[in-house]
Amino acid sequence: MDIDFGRTADDYGTHRAGFPDRFFDRVIAGGLVQPGHVLLDLGTGTGSLARGFAHRGCRVTGLDPSRQLLDEAARLAAETGLEITWVEGTAEEAGLDDGAFDVVTAGQCWHWFDRPTAADEVRRLLRPGGRVIIAHFDWIPLTGNLVAATESLIEKHNPAWAYGGLTGINREWLADLAHAGFTELETASFDHMQPYSHAAWRGRIRASAGVAASLAPEEVEVFDHELATLLARDFPDEPLLVHHRVWWVTAVAPD
Repeated sequence: MDIDFGRTADDYGTHRAGFPDRFFDRVIAGGLVQPGHVLLDLGTGTGSLARGFAHRGCRVTGLDPSRQLLDEAARLAAETGLEITWVEGTAEEAGLDDGAFDVVTAGQCWHWFDRPTAADEVRRLLRPGGRVIIAHFDWIPLTGNLVAATESLIEKHNPAWAYGGLTGINREWLADLAHAGFTELETASFDHMQPYSHAAWRGRIRASAGVAASLAPEEVEVFDHELATLLARDFPDEPLLVHHRVWWVTAVAPD
């Protein structure tokens, strides 16, 4: 698929739920991130992780290849009075100084990267003993649930979309970090029921890779109408409580 999330920046910024507070609370309680840390968020998109860590006292830079997403990220940060530096660039070649960061994060994006190259770049960007956190906040399809029904509809309209049926656990990313020389690898996860209105779920799905980021506008309109019909017929109650899983791996850069 030809995927460009910039095509759906408005829906992305408005309807994609950011990482829940519990994620930030656990990461900070575990000592992985501390107020005052200099933090780089790769593939920042509209800045969910960037804003979360800036709100908790970190000095944050958000990096993304999409100018449209960075503009949306800057708007959202300004609305909450957060000062974040936004940089256009890629995870594989950030164009930032060696050893400039205490922490590098990547939220909901590692699978889009050239992963071995990105892991090497993260090692370059971190100070010795610095920490990387790769995190995902994934919807979870289970038999008969809203996510499974939605994924079936995406596959109907976009057979090239190959991201259905996932569990939210990404064990292969541990190898990416280990091969790049990172140590002290740890993982953690928890499940989360995210509330959505019908309109917000439709917007969230439009902002996915399989819909407005890859389909033509007229195809998106047809898909969105069918999703609205499915929700009214099979999942009429609001709010929808959508099963998600938050999972992350963290590791330490070598001295």
